[in-house]
Amino acid sequence: MKNKLLSWKYPFLLLFGIGTSNIGDWIYLIALNVMMLDMTNSPLAVSGLYMIKPLAALCTNIWSGSLIDRMNKRKLMMFLDWMRAGIIACFPFFSSILIIYVLVFIISMASSMFRPASMVYITKLIPSEKRKRFNSLRSLIDSGGFLLGPAAAGALFMIGTPAFAIYATAAALVLSGVVTLFMPNLDTKTEVKENKLSVNTIREDWKAVFRFSRANRYIMNIYVLFSFLMVMATAIDSLEVSFATKVIHLSESEYGFLVSVAGAGIMIGAVVNTLFAKKLSTNFLIGAGSVGVSLGYLLYACSSSFQAIGTGFFSLSFALAFASAGFQTFYQNSIPVDMMGRVGSIYGLLESLLIIIMTFLCGMAAHIFSIQEAVIGGSLIMLLSTILLFLCTLKPKFYKVNLVKKQRI
Repeated sequence: MKNKLLSWKYPFLLLFGIGTSNIGDWIYLIALNVMMLDMTNSPLAVSGLYMIKPLAALCTNIWSGSLIDRMNKRKLMMFLDWMRAGIIACFPFFSSILIIYVLVFIISMASSMFRPASMVYITKLIPSEKRKRFNSLRSLIDSGGFLLGPAAAGALFMIGTPAFAIYATAAALVLSGVVTLFMPNLDTKTEVKENKLSVNTIREDWKAVFRFSRANRYIMNIYVLFSFLMVMATAIDSLEVSFATKVIHLSESEYGFLVSVAGAGIMIGAVVNTLFAKKLSTNFLIGAGSVGVSLGYLLYACSSSFQAIGTGFFSLSFALAFASAGFQTFYQNSIPVDMMGRVGSIYGLLESLLIIIMTFLCGMAAHIFSIQEAVIGGSLIMLLSTILLFLCTLKPKFYKVNLVKKQRI
């Protein structure tokens, strides 16, 4: 038992850092929205904040993967945490909307780099036999942040101001960086390449990712289909508030409770997944979990009462805990660690582009038809894509055999 606990020393330390950062992200998001609304009294100015993240990803992911795979991941993660903390701490000193947008853009660029860098580090740190359990625990930590983050932001608003909450976010990121400082250095000098970037280097890295994608079509098909699930979820979520308040006619307090129901769903799902992680296959988690998410969205889209929409929210969140843990494990076990940063960044670029397109299309559909029809249409598209994903996860061996035959032909 003692040896088992010692073997989980660094994973638990890493989970603590992830949890601290997640709570800080929620506080930052809510506090920044409140600050922006107080400064401008314009919902349009607030909504502009949500467009910055995918735009920053588009500008960053073109080259960031090449940098990530050539740098020491632990040092890069610390730098990105502390850089974001420093920039966030500067927000209360500015009253210019343009400057705040620029700062948010820089923070979003850093966050776009942090995600693939941390994925590479986690893959190196966690042995393959422990990844499913670790990802289940991470899903539990993420759901805890989903619940504790808004609650912490509300408590900070009660005892202080949005600026005080912003400083708390910066402190959380500093703490996350300090936790990373005590983590082991997993990159040897031979693995860390010279991080001089050029157009030719980036071009060759893109070619390497495309070669890997062609040679591993089954893996990338699963990756793309799951990413499309996340794209559609983001697009449908952009209509969530409008659907809840204008279609179901929920009050603000009822909508807040609905969000808590979703948080409870993902937390309970993460707990169940953690308990049964060894008994459920990774492919089953991805396939069945993804179909469960889309069915939850469809139930929510067809709702006409609080009870129905609450059931839909709980169902999709519960299933998301399984799908997310399964996909993280599949990704870590399938993508070579030496090019994981490039694969994550390049496909993240395509995902961000699709998010912008599908969010716009869902908004236009809501304007041309109705909010509910747009949400139902998006949920049906999601369901079809997840059924295809589920079928792909059922017979990976059959798919690989056919792929080998085609390559020989």
